[in-house]
Amino acid sequence: MTAFRDRGLADALADARDLPDGEARCAELERIAARADATGDPRTGLAARLALIEAYLHLGERWRMVEPVRRCVATVDRQPGLLDGAGGAERLRRHQRQAVEALFGTPRVALDQARSLLDDLADRLGPAAGPVAELRCRLADHLGDEPTARREYDRWSAGDPSDPVAGCAGCAPARRAELLAGWGEPAAALAELGPALDGEPGCTDQPERALAAGLLPWLRTGEAARAARAHVRAYRRHRRERAAFPQLAAHLRFCALGGHLAHGLDVLAEQLPRLDHPADDLSAMEFAAAGALLCGLAVEAGLGGRRIHRPGHGARPAAEVDVATLGGQLQALATALAGSFDARNGTGHQSGRIASWLAERPLAEPVPLPDEDDAEPGDSPAEPGPPGEEEVAPLSLRLLTAALDARGDAYLLEPDGTVAGRWGEAVVQFRRLGEQGEVLHARAVALRRLPADRRAEAYAFCNAWNHDRLLPAAYVHDPGDGTLLLAADITTDLAYGVAPAQLVVLVTAAVSTGAAFAEAVAALP
Repeated sequence: MTAFRDRGLADALADARDLPDGEARCAELERIAARADATGDPRTGLAARLALIEAYLHLGERWRMVEPVRRCVATVDRQPGLLDGAGGAERLRRHQRQAVEALFGTPRVALDQARSLLDDLADRLGPAAGPVAELRCRLADHLGDEPTARREYDRWSAGDPSDPVAGCAGCAPARRAELLAGWGEPAAALAELGPALDGEPGCTDQPERALAAGLLPWLRTGEAARAARAHVRAYRRHRRERAAFPQLAAHLRFCALGGHLAHGLDVLAEQLPRLDHPADDLSAMEFAAAGALLCGLAVEAGLGGRRIHRPGHGARPAAEVDVATLGGQLQALATALAGSFDARNGTGHQSGRIASWLAERPLAEPVPLPDEDDAEPGDSPAEPGPPGEEEVAPLSLRLLTAALDARGDAYLLEPDGTVAGRWGEAVVQFRRLGEQGEVLHARAVALRRLPADRRAEAYAFCNAWNHDRLLPAAYVHDPGDGTLLLAADITTDLAYGVAPAQLVVLVTAAVSTGAAFAEAVAALP
């Protein structure tokens, strides 16, 4: 095993990993990687770039990871021993997949770059592998080559959903349903969503993502009432969750084509500020197109005089914009972004797709929307509303999920009240303990497991962690299946209550330290 050649760089890398997410952390990791290249320290360079890739993912700037992924792949090809076992190779392949997916989100990734990474992935996994077939299907669809996309779709559907490189298996039905809906097959799209809607949630994004994917297919197949229920349930979550911005276009199109124009304008007004900070260019294009469609139909229905506040951004001043004017602004933005994609792709497909959205007409008579104030399953109707940011209140499930929503995190609410999510290499679970649920308990579990014969090494690692770090408290668990699970806990007694702002700090500390612990486990030889 190649050791770190420059302990100063290794220490700088450890410090950089502890920096908050942001440009300062990215710049420091880039500096360390460049210095490692200059001094001939490939292990540190690889570790710095892997950390840089994670930093870009946390920032939601996937397009920036393409070059570091390419450099990591080249480094490992020259020195395969730098990766720590099969888990390290799978992690790099997952990042390679994510780098190819960045092409779909922004025209800032060159088509040749993504194709090169995809061809390399096919060489490593096999051309018929599910992850390769999916990426080729989605690439062909993005370029407007539907026949090729359909051929690859069949290979993708026949692939192994548990392949660790295949992306989130729980979200795969929604990804396939979105393709089928775009190809004009709403019934097939709904059939594809069945497992995500009827079974156990496969990931923390479900079932709300599947519900959003089904909105237009339900309208097109005459199930307007079911679409209305799905919109209300999914939008409760998507309205505040940062990572859910790509699903907002489906909600706006539902409102436009389902006849809920006034409600749709409320949604548009609420979400419009997020358009200035989108997840990527594709989601901005689709949001703008859906908003323009909604505004156009609202004008036809006599609602064009309504004024919507649009916050200032960059050189654009804040203004109260009437619906007709706002629709024109959104259409211009969607058209410009589609043109940017097409200029990169050498096709006119995205411009044609946006034009078809803007030409859509209502699909159904409006049906009553369910009461948006209905409590979620498991919530207490008598539970009071949320306190102010600095107002101390008893720890509750609602406060806990609100803290995660404020951070923009995806999570899963389990039947017993446990809130769980994945951050980097860790699964973090939050529970309320104590007689009154007054104790906040966070448990971080590293995704990587060690063989049972490395027990002494696992204990030594946890002892060293507990000696050097304040949080979290690490330990080894033997589940009896021949592997060792490494986990860590943080427990905070909140018997005197907690303010929402304070709870966000506590949750952030648990997530960041738990993720750091799991990353350290993943980096073990």
